[in-house]
Amino acid sequence: RRTFASAPDWPGWSRSGKTLPAALEAIAGYLDRYAVVARIAGEPFPTGDIEFEIIETGEGGSGTEFGVPSRVTDADRRPTTAADADRLARLVAAAWARFDEIAAAAPEELRKGPRGGGRDRTKLVGHVAEADWYYAREIGVRVTQPAPDDAAAVGTMQAAMLQVLRKPSDGSPLADRKWTARYAAHRIAWHSLDHAWEIEDRTAADPTP
Repeated sequence: RRTFASAPDWPGWSRSGKTLPAALEAIAGYLDRYAVVARIAGEPFPTGDIEFEIIETGEGGSGTEFGVPSRVTDADRRPTTAADADRLARLVAAAWARFDEIAAAAPEELRKGPRGGGRDRTKLVGHVAEADWYYAREIGVRVTQPAPDDAAAVGTMQAAMLQVLRKPSDGSPLADRKWTARYAAHRIAWHSLDHAWEIEDRTAADPTP
């Protein structure tokens, strides 16, 4: 019932639809919004008309149905050089920065509706911080769960996560668990950006459908 289209070299640029064509249309619709993240990371990014090449498809699962790009793909199992790893870490950091920027500019009360349910800004900020703590454990980072409003503690946790992502990898799962470095970068960035764009949509006068 749901399909995700994900750009394997651009962590977090992943959108869903009921069918593959719908998912491709959705990811194309977020080109300009992801370009902001790439710019923060200092990475050149395509603009204008683009074409997508499908390099891999696979079956989803319960996570896909729930609304999460939860499949670790063959592309996610590619090794990362030092340069690759640094790039992934910069894009994840940029996704966090973009979330913080959008959340800081948003009102506390967000418009209710189909684009995000009923959570307001503070609860969404807390949700993202809590999820990052769980994601940290998936990649071998063990820290005390930070309070969402403790910027120093959240920053320390994020720095430790980036340190893991900056290490070259042979593509094996991190910390003897399931996530590879590329998938971890993708999942972490996707979650922050998904909620950043949700806040944006629920704040804007004319939300993106």
